[in-house]
Amino acid sequence: MASVYEATGRESAPMLPLLAGAPSRVVAWRDGRAVSAATFLAHVHQVAARLPDVVGAVNLCEDRYAFLVAFAALVLRGQVNLLPPSRAPHAVDDVMANHPGCYAIGELPLAPAPEGYLQMPALDDVAPYDGEPPSVPADAVVAIGYTSGSTGKPKPNIKTWGSFHASNAGNIRMLAEAIGSPFDVVATVPPQHMYGMEMSVVMPLMSEVSVHAGRPFFPADVASALASMPEPRVLVITPVHLRALVESGVQLPSLAAFVSATAPMPVELAIEAEKRFGAPLHEVFGSTETCVFASRRTATEEEWSLYDGVTLHSQPDGTLVDAPQLAEPMALADIVTLHGEGRRFRLCGRNTDLLEIAGKRASLGDLNRRLLAIAGVTDGVLFQLDEPDAAGVRRIAGLAVAPGLTPEAVLGALREAMDPVFLPRPLRLVDALPRNETGKLPRGALLALVQR
Repeated sequence: MASVYEATGRESAPMLPLLAGAPSRVVAWRDGRAVSAATFLAHVHQVAARLPDVVGAVNLCEDRYAFLVAFAALVLRGQVNLLPPSRAPHAVDDVMANHPGCYAIGELPLAPAPEGYLQMPALDDVAPYDGEPPSVPADAVVAIGYTSGSTGKPKPNIKTWGSFHASNAGNIRMLAEAIGSPFDVVATVPPQHMYGMEMSVVMPLMSEVSVHAGRPFFPADVASALASMPEPRVLVITPVHLRALVESGVQLPSLAAFVSATAPMPVELAIEAEKRFGAPLHEVFGSTETCVFASRRTATEEEWSLYDGVTLHSQPDGTLVDAPQLAEPMALADIVTLHGEGRRFRLCGRNTDLLEIAGKRASLGDLNRRLLAIAGVTDGVLFQLDEPDAAGVRRIAGLAVAPGLTPEAVLGALREAMDPVFLPRPLRLVDALPRNETGKLPRGALLALVQR
């Protein structure tokens, strides 16, 4: 099947391969079996032939191999992968409303299903693809990723095939320098999230890296997934998942490295994980807007090292990022100080983290660290409310998971750790924080818990 791009006669943009490597190289591990590039491309063409002729689809696949196939099939047909901040029905509906005429695709039967839902065929044994390797224009829009909504309403971000190639070059270079290449990836993060997209979708498509088809959640499942793949193995994870692994006592097969993102990695957790599992932990820095552009080994490095070709420009209210994957510099709310002739930086917080109440200033990130340092608090968050109180002050609210403690006990500990003007009003104890699949806390869910 010919690509839609070939049919439209677009010749001005450079063409980039849809899939790197020889037909025999392993793209994925599925049910303990290796899937070759030739078999993967056969599945891609099989699915692409069944797609309706529209602009794009919400990719709802849960199985990572099915997601890879659907992603590539949409790209082959010149369609856009729409990536909602979660697979919750309301999030999917919002994205579909923003893109009239789109549909949704997945490998599972859904009830209820989004309008126009297309269930993929079973990806069974097929004759390996033996045609010309497909290619895609560098300027083709292949994905629109939505931010998590942790700071407000999710926002769309356009990604081209060329921009993914550029960002992947930095990621693969960082890991190749750390552990060598090729390697095999197990990821606990969903492929719809930009971090999961980069590390478990883009990387196996654009580099000779293979990926486990599943998304293991429980520690024993992570260990089993790793054991089903050959060495060297890389575990793509979040701080929340990593803490669960460390505290579970599970034994993991030998690892070449951890990669972490989506939330700040506590240094103590990084040190404990490296000691416990005998593998370096590389934390990557980026956003849905920019993709990854820096990394550090958190247990031993305070400063972040920029990827090749990346330049940062400090601004009073944040940082301007210039990177090979960006068509133009992108402003982020993160405040940094530059070091090492501008090739490294330290993160000082976000402009949205800086608080001023009653003439006193504090960092929201620092206040959260103080909350989490209280004995008996296993999880928690402080955040500033949108609406001012009767005195015109936007107060701090808090949620904490603290089995065996009372709100008064937590507040008493906070009084000893911070200025009273920053004490949360209200502070509610909950059984669990409303974290999404990557451990982030959507602001709407936090407000709903505080206001209940």
